[in-house]
Amino acid sequence: MDGHLWREILLNGSIVLLVGAFAIGMITGKDGLAEIESFIVSPFKGALCLFLLDMSLVAGRGIRQSRGVITLRLLLFGVLMPPIGASFGAGAALLLGLSTGGVLLLMVLAASASYIAVPAAMRVAVPEADAGNYLPLSLGMTFPFNLTLGLPLYLAVAQAITGG
Repeated sequence: MDGHLWREILLNGSIVLLVGAFAIGMITGKDGLAEIESFIVSPFKGALCLFLLDMSLVAGRGIRQSRGVITLRLLLFGVLMPPIGASFGAGAALLLGLSTGGVLLLMVLAASASYIAVPAAMRVAVPEADAGNYLPLSLGMTFPFNLTLGLPLYLAVAQAITGG
């Protein structure tokens, strides 16, 4: 990968904001959070709803504009890739000696599609990639799969491999 791609991945506005918020949170601790809680915590659910609504609109437009482009092969990828990623997450969690909850969390993260950083990185890394493919696939297939079937499956696997 070239320097331009790494710059976009690491210095994307969303990533800088996220990492900066973590740093500020670590520095200020619970006292700092108490001072800004009404500004940060309370509006979070509303902002999240607006963000997801916007992503859904983008995905919907993508589906409408790319009729016939989303093939059975892509749909299968959207359903098969999450358990594959979850398997890698489970393996890493076991190597790290995580608890049942830690294994589950790492499995879920490894099985998930990124809705924040990846669209920006894809535009730079693979400019010819069609957002009408990867956004509808992640929002319309991977996300619902993980919510309905993936989470119970990942929990059962995490409990089976940790004995918890």
